[in-house]
Amino acid sequence: MAVKATRRNWLRGAAAGALGVAGSSAGGAALAAGQPRSAAPAIATPLNLTVKKIDATWVNVPFRPVAARNMVRELPHWTVFVIYKVTLACGVTGFGETMQYYTWRTVSDQAIARVLNHNAADFLWDDSVGAGLQQALFDAVGKAMGVPVHRLLGHKVRDRAFMSWWAIDMPGSDWVLECKDAVAEGYTFFKTKARPWFDLLDQSEKLMPTLPPYFKVNYDFNATLMDAGEAVRYCSDVDKFPNLVMYESPLPQDDVAANVQLRRHTRCEIAMHYGSPPPMTALKEDVCDGFVIGGGSNRVKTDAAVAAMANKPFFLELVGTGITAMFSMHFGSVLTHARWPQVDCHRIFTHQMIKPAIKVENGTALVPDAPGLGVELDEDAVARFRIEPTPRKFPAPGLLLAVRWPGGGTSYYAHAEQYWDEVRNRRFPLFLRHVYLEHIPDNGSKEWKELQARAQKGGFMVSGRPL
Repeated sequence: MAVKATRRNWLRGAAAGALGVAGSSAGGAALAAGQPRSAAPAIATPLNLTVKKIDATWVNVPFRPVAARNMVRELPHWTVFVIYKVTLACGVTGFGETMQYYTWRTVSDQAIARVLNHNAADFLWDDSVGAGLQQALFDAVGKAMGVPVHRLLGHKVRDRAFMSWWAIDMPGSDWVLECKDAVAEGYTFFKTKARPWFDLLDQSEKLMPTLPPYFKVNYDFNATLMDAGEAVRYCSDVDKFPNLVMYESPLPQDDVAANVQLRRHTRCEIAMHYGSPPPMTALKEDVCDGFVIGGGSNRVKTDAAVAAMANKPFFLELVGTGITAMFSMHFGSVLTHARWPQVDCHRIFTHQMIKPAIKVENGTALVPDAPGLGVELDEDAVARFRIEPTPRKFPAPGLLLAVRWPGGGTSYYAHAEQYWDEVRNRRFPLFLRHVYLEHIPDNGSKEWKELQARAQKGGFMVSGRPL
């Protein structure tokens, strides 16, 4: 029997169709359980995505032991995060995080005021709201619509995201420990920092023989090689290690000629942070094999589109705990040229802050299809690590760092920014053999106190090794 085409019947069909695609959690559960579609309400009511509440919780997530003893020199403040929870008028809650002491990621009071009492969907691509709030908005809208975040970001091209283990510069023996854990956890790629206060050849000679043949390494110089001649000479020595496959920003990125020259003389791929030199210059001169892409959702999507048009692979670099790592994984599943393993640094922490934790197998992790981020916030960990809002404490107090020179001298520093300043201003000998840095613990001696007090006023060099 024919059904009369009435407005009510049309609305009834529209409501059922909407619930089949998105719908409420209750409706989605009913359909998943096999209940008939006629159980849907007769009138379609739009979900109210108005942001009614934003909660912020400060946490201090500890480093794992190897990371802790090395991060204290330069990045002790990386442990402080703000967890944001967004509650929509429809009752759905989403969460995200901000690594508090990075300006572009920070969520300002002004951003919160702009978002409150407005439609959450209006701010998904507004990078100015800050990382933690933006992630929370994506999570909330995805849950409200009954779709995973990757459906909001684009069309999924892979089910699993490529993952990389990360570590800061450290003695080669500590790299061995980090990579042992990485291999045991299913990782196949390791990114770390090449620095002129460590002998990279010595570090490599300790690390590389311990790695399985399939395990790959990226050395990130952060432009410390300085000029093409030095880079070509040095990289020709480091190239001999077969597990090494990539150099990241070996030279100042705006030195186009130098980067082109190095690329011609190394077997390793060159990765450079997108934007310097300008993308059209980078592509025209072919200065690198691929890019490092990061930032807010709009920036990531835009930069990734250019890389894809140029057929350049890239890796995503969005740094945080497992919360940020999961958000990055959703992006990695929809961006065609996110073919290099993403760097999110979440394994430097004792806790991932999400449940279930990200599990890596064969260098990849499954991207959830559940609504929103597809994971739950680890509320027990949030309660355990909760702190009161705190001013930035950097550099870490009470440090005494020593660079041991192969000629027998020692340079003492109170924090990493002092020797970084010397590198930038070409007062620091670059990449010598048998140079190394060590953290000198406070032994309570008068000598330690005098050296540390002097180092607080600026780095200095002495003959021999007084301590």
